[in-house]
Amino acid sequence: MKNLSTMSSTQLDNIKFILTDIDDTLTTEGRLKSDAYEAMERLSNKGYKVIPVTGRCAGWCDHIARMWPVDGVVGENGAFFFSYDHVNKKMNNLYSQTEEERRENFKLLHEIKDTILRSVSGAAVASDQDYRITDLAIDFAEDVPKLPQHKIDEIVQIAEQNGAVAKISSIHVNCWIGNHNKLSTSLKILKESFGLNDTEIQNNAVFIGDSPNDSTMFGFFKNSVGVANVIDLINCIENPPKYIATEFSGDGFIELADLIINKK
Repeated sequence: MKNLSTMSSTQLDNIKFILTDIDDTLTTEGRLKSDAYEAMERLSNKGYKVIPVTGRCAGWCDHIARMWPVDGVVGENGAFFFSYDHVNKKMNNLYSQTEEERRENFKLLHEIKDTILRSVSGAAVASDQDYRITDLAIDFAEDVPKLPQHKIDEIVQIAEQNGAVAKISSIHVNCWIGNHNKLSTSLKILKESFGLNDTEIQNNAVFIGDSPNDSTMFGFFKNSVGVANVIDLINCIENPPKYIATEFSGDGFIELADLIINKK
């Protein structure tokens, strides 16, 4: 991984889209601080497209799409893309699965949830689970004492043995049924909603994240960045980011935003 400061002026000039994880990338110790929010707003005011790509729930994402200075949000690890049309006052929702598929898959996830809670002491259903429409989030660090890695791995194993995809974030194990992920939906919306071709996606987009569930994004984008705390989980990340920020969490996002806006 190269230091973020080595990103060339040409690369920075070409960037038009900033895709960002939320937890421990935009947020710091569970809080969205004003300077990180302001960095998003500065990018938006300069004409950049800001798109959070998160494992967070549909309820949060509806709020984010409406209220934040963003151009849409990919949520529940690629299950959907929400964008709000402020002119026509309409929420546009693009889903990776049909309503029937989501309903059937949720039944299986409910069974997986019960198995995990019986088997892994200390694990809990995430507090935002009631606002999810496609996935199961198991909390191992947000509202519970952080579980050791072997218990996190056990959660993943149970989910996968029962037919689910399971990805580790900095706070949750997200489980879902289906072949969508952060990358597949990000590419779909960059092409279909924003009209980019493959070359433009690589040249005009940057992704910043921090955890194993960002691995596909890190691996695909040539302009992929980890905030400094990515080091804490680097042994669990199959595809590390190409660049790493000096600063941690939200300050790392601000570091990237400043670099893009100021072009060095």
